[in-house]
Amino acid sequence: MQRHTKIVATLGPSSSDPETLERMIAAGVDVVRMNFSHGKPEDHIARANMVRAAAAKVGRNVGILGDLQGPKIRVGKFEKNKITLANGAKFILDATCEMGNQDRVGLDYKELPRDVSPGTILLLDDGKITLEVEKVKGTEIHTKVVQGGELSNNKGINRKGGGLTAPALTAKDMEDIKTAAQIGVDFLAVSFPKSAADMYMAKTLMRAAGGHALTIAKIERTEAVELKALEEILNSSDGIMVARGDLAVEVGEAAVPALQKRMIRIAREMNKLTITATQMMESMISSPVPTRAEVSDVANAVLDGTDAVMLSAETAAGKFPVETVEVMARVATEAEKFNPITLDQHFLDRTFSRIDQSIAMAALFTAHHMGAKAIAALTQSGSTALWMSRLNCGVPVYALTPDQETVRKCALMREVYPILTPPQDNVDRERLLRDAEKILLKNKVVQPGDIVVFTCGDPVGQSGGTNSLKIVRIGENS
Repeated sequence: MQRHTKIVATLGPSSSDPETLERMIAAGVDVVRMNFSHGKPEDHIARANMVRAAAAKVGRNVGILGDLQGPKIRVGKFEKNKITLANGAKFILDATCEMGNQDRVGLDYKELPRDVSPGTILLLDDGKITLEVEKVKGTEIHTKVVQGGELSNNKGINRKGGGLTAPALTAKDMEDIKTAAQIGVDFLAVSFPKSAADMYMAKTLMRAAGGHALTIAKIERTEAVELKALEEILNSSDGIMVARGDLAVEVGEAAVPALQKRMIRIAREMNKLTITATQMMESMISSPVPTRAEVSDVANAVLDGTDAVMLSAETAAGKFPVETVEVMARVATEAEKFNPITLDQHFLDRTFSRIDQSIAMAALFTAHHMGAKAIAALTQSGSTALWMSRLNCGVPVYALTPDQETVRKCALMREVYPILTPPQDNVDRERLLRDAEKILLKNKVVQPGDIVVFTCGDPVGQSGGTNSLKIVRIGENS
């Protein structure tokens, strides 16, 4: 059986040559992440073309995720590039300062003085430095250093407990959405959303620009993990990314593992996609082998039920991008062997109001109890395959679709393996099923005599029209 959990890998200097990218895709990359924090529109367009060419050469379906930068809540630059702050020292964050020194530094986010008050705790450089606000004087935030250390140019700022008012979508993000639409990215990740409104705006801008990407909310603010806000964000998105870096700084690192499990569980219950990210194989930036803790972290995310695990600097700037993908694929495959099948108990308290969703659930139940070799979902939009992937039935789901965009979107769905089929115009259902059998045989995922559960729509080719289920023993009707 193939690996169920998908791998997202970030493109960067270490992975921007065609040969390395082809090797990474062959090693198991399912979705390539393009970080819009770096590069110009023409750079992104060229890289997207390279990704698609590499995927075609290797013969795999690979999606592209465009990751928006979001608000830059950072300190400015220093005259000598960095300073060292001592515990107990006084330090000023000054929105009007152009070049920092030992006493003060500027701010990219000019509204920060409005978001803090005496007693506010500010965490710099992923929490390595802690400042307590003593007073706010105009554009100046006067602080005392609680935990000092080295502070260099453009390091990030978080407020402990959340509460920063910076909008999720900046002017740069809005322009980048246009580029993402032009590229035809399959997924759009929105940084620092606080509410459903942020995600609705991103989706509206994407559609207005002519794009059809699925939207992924990066959960990295305290406000976003509150149950009501999380459910509203999920309702307005196609999935979430458990972005553990900034989230850990805001809520405290000890809270993140339990939040990760809760977010993945709620997202799956709401039929949404999940990506688990940040420092999953961090040591492999410079080492050819991971730590045992990193192996356990990846395996834990797989057992949580995440759709995908993500690599960031490991493949963007690391020395071993191909080896890192290979290790992550092996760890995920081993962890999946111990993933329990709890299909029957999931059905006990669930009701389904939609015909297509009911067919999807019936296919899972039937395939599991008949010991089917595969489920083949003949789908236009991929929705049927997505619903099937929310519950683990132990049977692989093949999404057969004539739509290239749907193929790439299915590349992120756990336990779903997309296959591009010829156009289905003017084809009756029985002919369609016979052709589907041939495609499965050609791809060597089934053999004559295997039982396969098919789902399709009648009339054929209508999005959202899945209304039929058929159990087939391969080869009986040929």
